[in-house]
Order: sequence, then structure tokens, then C-alpha cells
Amino acid sequence: MINPQWLTTFKTLVETGHFTQTADLLHMTQPGVSQHIKKLEHACGYELITRYNKQFEITEQGLRVYQFAEQQTHQYQTLMNDLQTDSPYEGTCKLACSGSFALSLYPQLLHLQQQHSKLYFHLEAAPNHKILDNIESNTIDMGIVTQQPVNDLFKTTLIGQEALCLVLPLHYKDHNLTDETLTTCGLIDHPDAQYYLSKYFLHCGHKHLAAVKIEQLPITSYINQLNQILVAVAEGIGFTVLPQSAIDHFTNKHKLYVVSPPKLVTEQLFIIQKQHRQLPIRYQTVTSLLTSLCQ
Repeated sequence: MINPQWLTTFKTLVETGHFTQTADLLHMTQPGVSQHIKKLEHACGYELITRYNKQFEITEQGLRVYQFAEQQTHQYQTLMNDLQTDSPYEGTCKLACSGSFALSLYPQLLHLQQQHSKLYFHLEAAPNHKILDNIESNTIDMGIVTQQPVNDLFKTTLIGQEALCLVLPLHYKDHNLTDETLTTCGLIDHPDAQYYLSKYFLHCGHKHLAAVKIEQLPITSYINQLNQILVAVAEGIGFTVLPQSAIDHFTNKHKLYVVSPPKLVTEQLFIIQKQHRQLPIRYQTVTSLLTSLCQ
């Protein structure tokens, strides 16, 4: 790697055209300037200037080195300016959340970007464990999860909660909700189904559902795309449990029967980031949006 001091000396020499002026500007001796130029030429493997009558002319290789030095100076100045800039409405925010929450969040992010054209968003839909892995590896900077991690690597902030809903085809609306009803209907399985079912059955207040053996429920379909899960339910193929946001954004809600349980079952929502990593100020803008969205 070329010594940056040699580059600075060479760039100054080309711009002044004099060894003496270069030495004065850089607070060096004239022999020191000559030594820097010789070392730079040795490092590059080419003569960079042609000397004559105490003057010099830049060579073709010297011109290229000078242009490189100019680029380095420009990049340095850009870097210094960037380091001083920390705007709440400029830069890229890398986020991750569940697929269901993304349905609510992404339109709000787009609206924010329309208001501030220099603010950009990278949003990943992922399960909790994947979000934690991505934050740990710095692939994303902030996530929204439904389970507070025990690892002290992460900083979490509670911002709200979201209801979990048991959803059946509409023609089950007049049926009694029993384990036999669910067995007859069949489960639309998805990656979070077992977790959602366990939590819902345990806390919804239907005592007979708490005793249901989830692993014995017949599975009538499986899909890992969030926007397709409720399609199967609407077509009468089976039931499932999903967050309220997934239902709110489903086009054919009129084809669904959402059970009203004796006790509302909710999941807490946490903003998560690395414990000792200071995020740019633009993430405060995102935090404000998330907080308002979850109220």
C-alpha cells in the first residue's frame, strides 16, 4: 500500500510546480520533499516526474498517480462530511419483523419514505430466531420480536401487543367450538402454527381447548407464505391461528369466522437491537413510528 504522506507530497508538488513551495506548505525541508517523491517512484516502479533545469514535467504514470491522489483526497473529504452527518431523515434502515407485522409496517415505512426521499428501508420478514441471528451478525440493525430474548447481548423495548386469533371458515360460525369441531375442520399448518396454537389454547379461557393434543390434530394443508394461509381457511379447507394483523390485511375477511374467546390472547411486541451498539439517529424516527403503530 502506498504511503499516504508520499501521495500528499506528490499531489502538492504537482499543484504548486515547485519543490520549495511544496516544502513550505507541508512544513518540510526541500530534501525531504525530494525523498518522498523518490520513495513514491520506487513504490510505483516508474518515474513520476522528469527533472530538468531545477524544474520538472509530470510523466504519464505521474499523471495517473496524481489523479489517484485526487480521488483519495475527495474520498477522505466525503468520509469526514459523512461522519458529521447523522440526520433523522437520511440513510438506510435495516429492519426485520414477522410476516404478519410486516403487512402493517411496510405501508407505513413507504409513507415515511414518500415524506423523506433520502430515507430508505430494508425490511426482512423472518421468525424470531432468525431476527436474533441477523442482529447478532449485523445483517440488520433493528428487529420487532414477540419473545423477549434472555441473552444479554440484546437490548429490548416493549412497544405494545397484538391479539392472536383462532380463525375458521365462515360456515363454522354457528357451530359449538369443541375439540371435535377442530378435528373435523382440520388444521392449516404453517411455520408458527404449533407455537400459536399452544399459546392460544392455553390462555383463551376455553378449558376443553387447553386439553387438546395439538400434534393429533389432522393437517389438511401446509403453506409457509403468510398471504396464502387464510386463503385455505376462506375456502373451507381448515382452521388456523394467526396474529390480528394478518386477518386485518386479508382481502376476503367476510369468508372468515374469527372466534371471540372468553379471554383475549395477546403477544407482546418488542423492539430489539444490540445492547452496546449505538444506532444512527434515523432509527429514532423508526422507533417513533413503531410505537405509534402499536398503540
